[in-house]
Parts: sequence; C-alpha cells; structure tokens
Amino acid sequence: MSSLIKSLLLPVVACSVAALPATLNAAATAEPAPVRAVIEAGQTGTPISPFVYGQFVEHIHDLVNDTLWAEMLDDRKFYHPVLAAEPPPPETPARFGRTPQRRWLAVGPITAVTMDRQAPWVGEHSPRVALAGDEPRGISQAGLALRAGRRYTGRVVLAAEGTSAAEVTLIWGADASNRQTQKIAALTPAFSTHEFAFTAGADHTDARIEITATGRGSLRIGAVSLMPADNIEGFRRDVVTALKSLHSGVYRFPGGNFVSAHEWRDAVGPRDRRAPTMDPVRPFAQPNDVGTDEFLTLCRLLEVEPYITVSAGFGDAWSAAQLVEYCNGPVTTPMGRSRAENGHPEPYHVKYWGIGNEPWGDWQFGAMAMEQFLVKHNLFAKAMRRVDPNIILIAGGAMPDTMTCSKQTLRITGKIKTELLGPADWTGGFLQKCFENTDMIAEHFYAYTNRRFDVEKGDSVPLDPDEPLIEWMRRPANHARVKVEAYREYQELIPAFKAKPIPINLDEWAYAGGSPGSYKTVPALAWVFHEMFRNSDIYQMAAYTFATSLVSTNRTDAVLNPAGLMFKLYRDHFGTIPVAVTGDAPPPPAKYPAGGQDPKVNAGSPTHPLDVVAAWTGDRSALTIAVLNPNEIAHRLNWTVRDAQLAGTGKLWRMAPSDINATILVGEKPGVVVEEQTLNTVPDTVELPPFSISLYVLPAKAR
Repeated sequence: MSSLIKSLLLPVVACSVAALPATLNAAATAEPAPVRAVIEAGQTGTPISPFVYGQFVEHIHDLVNDTLWAEMLDDRKFYHPVLAAEPPPPETPARFGRTPQRRWLAVGPITAVTMDRQAPWVGEHSPRVALAGDEPRGISQAGLALRAGRRYTGRVVLAAEGTSAAEVTLIWGADASNRQTQKIAALTPAFSTHEFAFTAGADHTDARIEITATGRGSLRIGAVSLMPADNIEGFRRDVVTALKSLHSGVYRFPGGNFVSAHEWRDAVGPRDRRAPTMDPVRPFAQPNDVGTDEFLTLCRLLEVEPYITVSAGFGDAWSAAQLVEYCNGPVTTPMGRSRAENGHPEPYHVKYWGIGNEPWGDWQFGAMAMEQFLVKHNLFAKAMRRVDPNIILIAGGAMPDTMTCSKQTLRITGKIKTELLGPADWTGGFLQKCFENTDMIAEHFYAYTNRRFDVEKGDSVPLDPDEPLIEWMRRPANHARVKVEAYREYQELIPAFKAKPIPINLDEWAYAGGSPGSYKTVPALAWVFHEMFRNSDIYQMAAYTFATSLVSTNRTDAVLNPAGLMFKLYRDHFGTIPVAVTGDAPPPPAKYPAGGQDPKVNAGSPTHPLDVVAAWTGDRSALTIAVLNPNEIAHRLNWTVRDAQLAGTGKLWRMAPSDINATILVGEKPGVVVEEQTLNTVPDTVELPPFSISLYVLPAKAR
C-alpha cells in the first residue's frame, strides 16, 4: 500500500459524522423540495471499462499470506529462531489491524533446540532438536483456528540422526481425546517430505500443532505446512468464492511499497525451497509462498486480468525484462523454460505492466530525482518491450494534487503547491519525457475520514466538526475530480497528449481511517465510481486498496462486507455506455481554495444534493440509473428520460440501512443488505432514503 500522504497518517479525531446517531431524529426529517434530473439517453460517452472495478493486493505483513492464502502456520520455514515462550505483544499495534507473527516454541527444554546454519533445508538456518530417550522433544505453534469436522492436510520436511520415527500432532483441548497424532517413520539423515492429515474434533481458536520425536540423536525440521483440505490451489476457498463474485476485471500485484525492495526470483520455484526473507519496507518475515505463479493462479481462479508492477526501486531493467519473459515467453526462452520447470509450461500472456510504485516519494526504496527516474522508466520500457512488444506499460505518475498533499513538492522546490508541468509534476514529466513509452498513467489517492490537507497551512488538519455529511461523503470523489481538472489542462498544454490521450489507471485509492467494514464510507466510495463514470474517457482502470478489505473474514470463513456489496451491485447491474445527466442544481462552490486535494469545481452531477449517473447496458437493452443520496435526510428525485423508448417496467436494487455504521460480520445477521424490488411502471418521481444507494434498471422496448 501507498505511503501517499504521510502527513495524514495521524491519530483519528472525532468529527460530527462519526457521531451521527444510529436512527435519525424527527427534526432532521423535514421533507425538502424534489430534485430535478434529465437523463439524456441519446448523449453517450466513452464506454466504461470493467477495469475500473479492479483491485489491489500486496504483501503488507500477513495480509496476503493470511487473508488470501490458506496457509495456517506462521514462519513455516523458520526465518526466526525457536523460542521458549511467546514474546510479549508489541506496544504499538500493527497498521491495518494485522496481527503479530506467531512463533515456534520448544517442546521440552529450549536448550535442546539449536538453529543449524551448517546444513539448513532452506534459508539461513533450520531447527535441530537434541533428543533424550522417551521424553518427547520438538517444536509447537499455537493460535490455530479449527472448524469441527473439517479436514486439514499438511507436510513436513524432516531429517533425523539416531532415531527413525517422529510424530505430528494437532491439539484442540486438554484431554487426550482432543488431539490427533500421525506417526512419521523411516527418517534418514537426508531431508525428506512427509504428508499428514487431520480432522478437527471441535471448533477452536487456539489449537496447536506439535512436531516431536523420541530416541537418541537429533531431529532436524526444514519446513512445515498446514492448510484446510478444501483450499483451492493453495488459496482460501471462502475468500476466493466471495471475491470471485465481484467480477473485478483486473488485479494489481505485488505492490505498492512492497515491490520496490522485492526480488521476484525469491518467490518462484518449489515453495518449500523458497527462502523466507525480511520485508524491509514494513519489517515482517515473508515466507515467499505467494509469488508470481501463485498470483497468476489467483487471477485465473477469480477470472480477472493480471496487472504486475515490476520493481523499479532496487530492481533494474534487465530483471524486469526477465520477469516479462518468465510470464510471457515461450519455453524456448531461458525464463520460459524456468517457468515450465516450475510447473507452468504455457505462457501467461500478462498484458498490463507497471514500472515501479510511487517513484516520486522519498519513502520509496530506491527513490531518485525525477529527471533520473524518467530516464530509468524509458530504459525499463525498452527492455520489457524487446521481450514482448504487445504489453501495456503503466507509468508511476503523480499529478500536482498528489505531490502537494504528500509534501514532496515542498521537499523538491520549497513550495507547498505544485506547478503544473513544473519541476515537481511527475505526471507532467512522464507526458513530456516518456510519452512513447507510456500507455497509461498510474495515479493514487487516499482520502481520510478524519483529516484533510490544507494548502494554506501546508499540512493536514482535522476536519471541521460541523461539516455536513454530504461534504464528508464528497471528499473521495473530489480527489478523483482534481485529477480530471489537471488532465484537461495537460490536454491543452501538451499537443501530443491532446492528439493521443493516455488514460489514468487509478491503481490505488480508498477512503481510509474510518471504521473498517462499516457502511459509513460506502456511499462515498460509490461517489468515486460516479465521478469515474462521468469521465470514462480518462479513468479506464483502477485498483481499490485492498481487495481483501471488501470481505469480512475470520480465520475460517468469509463473506462480502458492505463495501464489497456495493462493488458487486454496480458491477452486476450498472451499464457500460454512459449517458449525460443534466439538471438545474449544480454542486455548491468548493469550500476550500483549489489545490492539493481540493478541486476548482466540486465533484457531483447538477442534481445537488443528490448525485445521479446513468448508462445503457452494452447491448442497449436497458437503461440504468444510479442515484446516491449522501445526506442525513430523505430526498425525492423527479427525472425525465429523453431519447429512450422504455418498456415501462424495471428493477430497483438498493442499499439503505437504518444505521450508517451498520456492518456485516461472519456468522451474524447482516446489518446491510441489497434489497431488490420489481417495478411495474417507470416512475417519474423516486424516493431516496438517507445515505442510500439506489440503482434502477429500466428495460428498453424491443427494436
């Protein structure tokens, strides 16, 4: 994930939105006058790309390894030494709610366990356990979550001297009946892999696995794995099922900041032989189990296009070209042959490639001055295209809003605000120096639920505690709007760009800092979609941070959360050919001076205080209209549809919980649902509940 606006990563402060009551009081329900909208069905725009519903995933701590990947064990290849007892939890909780890595503990005296550096199975060392007759000695890991009746399968890599048998035991209680043991015999001094399987006898959230041996000599442990048997090619079945239902179009991987210090070769080949490494970006021992092949397997399972970012931090053009060859080259090439040896003979045909992540940020590993990186980008592009001339190359841009709010312009020029096409305008630099080597521009934004960047103060400040809900909801859409304004200016200033537009790939975006998994930010996220739909010629790809934040999970089950339901609602039912929406109530003037995250003109349709977008389905069999009410009170909308022959019936899908803070939690009755209603007529006036999202599908008459 991005470190886009470091100055905004401050403690959450209270604001009026956070204190919004669960049920609305009577004083707030006075009925306002209806809002008017005209749906100009004959005025169409650039088709909406399915890629705007895309997702981003990266290795932040255990986010991928735990939420997507089915592996149940931490540090399964022993980056860390075995301990006598669990260390105390860190004083500062990890970002994004991630949990500390569980550690392997000694079974028997800790003095019997050494970390063998002379002949490790993988990495720098492997545990060696000195045995002592009938006393079981070995290692264990607790904190495992089990479901009664579920089958779990695993493997362990062992070598032994002086003993011929070991045991693997799964334990879910204190009684002898609350465990299963599988004996492993015929061990030799050479490492060998042994499979095992268990069926849990009860639900448990703190089960443990033990690997022990008795006898004389020593037991060496190279690697161990445990997964639910119903995993899908190594991924969690429940999470894959939920995410597949979103039809997201495209997934971006492996970073984010993670990619700048990542060596892709560390994460290919047999998984048990991939050495664990310490991620220096956010210190965490990565097992390297989910690498290029696994990501491309995930994309196949989810039926989405892969989008790979190459390391342009510590990485080099030759390594990037080798990764393109690994993914797309025939088996007659060196890297294609390596891919085939790893079990994937057919090329993956990856089309979308990003060159670096946020190279404009001084927090990025391998960061350099803009004039140097523009040369580096061109070197990467040429090397990668020599391998595959058909790939789409995406440059790591940063428009003036990003450079201002991240304080990178202040670092570079000593000024707060960024001059368009000036020395701190990275997107402008790519458009002027890398035009022929750029097919899309990557842009990022993170709006924050508790702070905003003040260009007059040159810093992030708490939100106005009296800010209306609608303006709180508008904030992320304003970020998208700012980039549209800059884009239109580039088109006027750069003749080549006007003749051949290079679209935006908003490959990191979110409304961060709120209550994870609640409905409160969902209308605000929908408003970003509306802004992208209105500017579909500019926004042709996006990747939400993160795919995993669209599911509610525990360690055994997953369901879509409110944001996930919203993504699914639009992807399943909103059209693809946008049509114009007019009205007589434009958005109010922007409250803050333009610059940074604040646009010259507020985001929104001319239907204030509602936001309305419309689109035909691809075959023009139906007109779809999405209406967002980002207010604490209900509103009515009078609409007129022009240049469309409608059949007179339709469907309505709506998200309108009574509590703006409603959530969806695994195993509990959902607090948010998408309600479906059949329309026997096409209404002229529709009722919009507070903070609701309503999507109408109106079939057209057969031609």
